[in-house]
Amino acid sequence: MLLALLSKLSASTMLDSLADYPRWVVVACVTIVLAAAIWVMMKLLKWTLWLLLFAVLIIGLGTAAWLVFR
Repeated sequence: MLLALLSKLSASTMLDSLADYPRWVVVACVTIVLAAAIWVMMKLLKWTLWLLLFAVLIIGLGTAAWLVFR
Protein backbone atom coordinates (compact mmCIF):
# COMPACT_ATOMS: atom_id res chain seq x y z
CA MET A 1 0.00 0.00 0.00
CA LEU A 2 2.78 2.44 0.92
CA LEU A 3 4.69 1.59 -2.25
CA ALA A 4 1.63 2.31 -4.40
CA LEU A 5 1.15 5.65 -2.64
CA LEU A 6 4.80 6.62 -3.13
CA SER A 7 4.76 5.69 -6.82
CA LYS A 8 1.62 7.78 -7.32
CA LEU A 9 3.25 10.79 -5.62
CA SER A 10 6.39 10.56 -7.73
CA ALA A 11 4.34 10.29 -10.92
CA SER A 12 2.94 13.81 -10.53
CA THR A 13 5.25 16.30 -12.12
CA MET A 14 5.74 20.00 -11.85
CA LEU A 15 3.90 20.50 -15.12
CA ASP A 16 0.85 18.78 -13.66
CA SER A 17 0.78 21.28 -10.82
CA LEU A 18 1.13 24.16 -13.30
CA ALA A 19 -1.87 22.91 -15.23
CA ASP A 20 -4.12 24.09 -12.39
CA TYR A 21 -3.15 27.73 -12.97
CA PRO A 22 -4.41 29.91 -15.82
CA ARG A 23 -2.00 30.01 -18.73
CA TRP A 24 -1.49 33.76 -18.47
CA VAL A 25 -0.25 33.38 -14.88
CA VAL A 26 2.24 30.71 -15.93
CA VAL A 27 3.46 32.79 -18.86
CA ALA A 28 3.80 35.90 -16.68
CA CYS A 29 5.76 34.02 -14.03
CA VAL A 30 8.04 32.37 -16.59
CA THR A 31 8.63 35.78 -18.20
CA ILE A 32 9.62 37.31 -14.87
CA VAL A 33 11.92 34.40 -14.01
CA LEU A 34 13.61 34.53 -17.42
CA ALA A 35 14.04 38.31 -17.22
CA ALA A 36 15.65 37.92 -13.79
CA ALA A 37 17.96 35.20 -15.12
CA ILE A 38 19.00 37.41 -18.04
CA TRP A 39 19.65 40.29 -15.63
CA VAL A 40 21.87 38.10 -13.45
CA MET A 41 23.76 36.89 -16.53
CA MET A 42 24.28 40.51 -17.62
CA LYS A 43 25.70 41.39 -14.21
CA LEU A 44 28.03 38.38 -14.30
CA LEU A 45 29.13 39.29 -17.82
CA LYS A 46 29.80 42.88 -16.74
CA TRP A 47 32.02 41.72 -13.87
CA THR A 48 33.78 39.24 -16.16
CA LEU A 49 34.51 41.98 -18.70
CA TRP A 50 35.89 44.27 -15.97
CA LEU A 51 38.16 41.45 -14.73
CA LEU A 52 39.30 40.78 -18.29
CA LEU A 53 40.05 44.48 -18.83
CA PHE A 54 42.16 44.68 -15.65
CA ALA A 55 43.95 41.44 -16.53
CA VAL A 56 44.84 42.78 -19.99
CA LEU A 57 46.05 46.09 -18.49
CA ILE A 58 48.17 44.41 -15.83
CA ILE A 59 49.68 41.86 -18.21
CA GLY A 60 50.26 44.44 -20.97
CA LEU A 61 51.81 47.06 -18.69
CA GLY A 62 53.87 44.40 -16.89
CA THR A 63 55.18 43.07 -20.19
CA ALA A 64 55.98 46.60 -21.39
CA ALA A 65 57.85 47.36 -18.15
CA TRP A 66 59.75 44.08 -18.41
CA LEU A 67 60.75 44.87 -21.99
CA VAL A 68 61.90 48.40 -21.00
CA PHE A 69 64.11 47.17 -18.17
CA ARG A 70 65.44 44.13 -19.98
